[in-house]
Amino acid sequence: MPTDAMPLRVVIAPDSFKGSLSATDAAAAIAEGWLSERPQDTLTRIPLADGGEGTLDAIAAAVPAAIWRSAGAVTGPDGRPTEGRWLELPGRVAVVELAQCSGLPLMPKLDPLGASTVGLGEVIQAALDAGAQSLIVGLGGSASTDGGAGALEALGLRVTDAADQPVARGGGALASAHAIDRSTLRPPPPGGVTLLSDVTAPLLGPTGATAVFGPQKGASAAEVRILEAALSRWAELLGEDPGVPGSGAAGGTGYGFLAAWRAVIRPGAQHIARLSGLPDALERADMLITGEGSFDATSFTGKAVGEALTLADRLGVATGVIAGRVIGDRVSAGQFSAGRVIGADAGDDAAGWQGWALSLSDTAGSPDAAMADPVRWLRTTASVAARDHAHPAPRPLAQ
Repeated sequence: MPTDAMPLRVVIAPDSFKGSLSATDAAAAIAEGWLSERPQDTLTRIPLADGGEGTLDAIAAAVPAAIWRSAGAVTGPDGRPTEGRWLELPGRVAVVELAQCSGLPLMPKLDPLGASTVGLGEVIQAALDAGAQSLIVGLGGSASTDGGAGALEALGLRVTDAADQPVARGGGALASAHAIDRSTLRPPPPGGVTLLSDVTAPLLGPTGATAVFGPQKGASAAEVRILEAALSRWAELLGEDPGVPGSGAAGGTGYGFLAAWRAVIRPGAQHIARLSGLPDALERADMLITGEGSFDATSFTGKAVGEALTLADRLGVATGVIAGRVIGDRVSAGQFSAGRVIGADAGDDAAGWQGWALSLSDTAGSPDAAMADPVRWLRTTASVAARDHAHPAPRPLAQ
């Protein structure tokens, strides 16, 4: 086993720092900071994602033959045009990211009832027109709770009210939906459709798309009730089981494509980790450093960081987290117990995790300071980690 003075093989595999840095840029900053203290170490950078923001970037980094394609101007979640992009993988596989064209950061003002996924459907349309034979859709980061209705309408589905008029865009309008016409809906590609989800939420109920994620998109308590009723009506029309795990992803977009296109929902973090070669890299590593904007109670519930930590833990690889903020109880100088950091409700994979976690907000002195220059503080925090936590096995927790 190596000692502190000997070179370590370190895998740096962060998710994006939402609103600040892509996973690729975050990995580069962490690597630079680490090497400033430990230039003898061998670093492997593997940007991660879980289906949400940064999925296209992570897959592009993992697949050298990936080709960026433009969909041109598409309809953003608030109706304004935005640039649509997708990835073409070998075998005519198209990868589309909902957050890229219909994501929450594209909204200058939140509109929980009116925001839509039309742009997602337009990007998918462009990929199919270009000859895509199968489709991967990264779900997550949606600005809307429209059940994927906007995207499916862009692909030809007709949703009408009692007067046989098209319903307005946005989740709120689905409450007035009276009928759907699938006759003009474009068929899915022959190779099928895979949805990458970072959540296991159903469409409806207290753990569903509206109750859990509606407030994050600006929905008041009254608007949550409106959206829940609207998605219930949507489920009645489409006829698929709204309890399928992951169907509540991206404001119910998972449900829409599951019901209309028989799409298959897969855990995004696992899929992208395998595609990126993370399991093989960890087999040869002494330490994993991962990170994200907020390391908290959701990190082990289908997210990229939790997947990476779980893989490393199973292989006996030491682990650490560098995050914009860390929500939990400090055990001792950067040491954390998963049960205290993320709570007992995060699942069995989290319960046994023991590693270190450092916060950019702590290093910078405040969240605002960290957000103002995230690259600087990632480098600085990574150098602190290299100085204080470069150990080939997890430290025992303080008594």
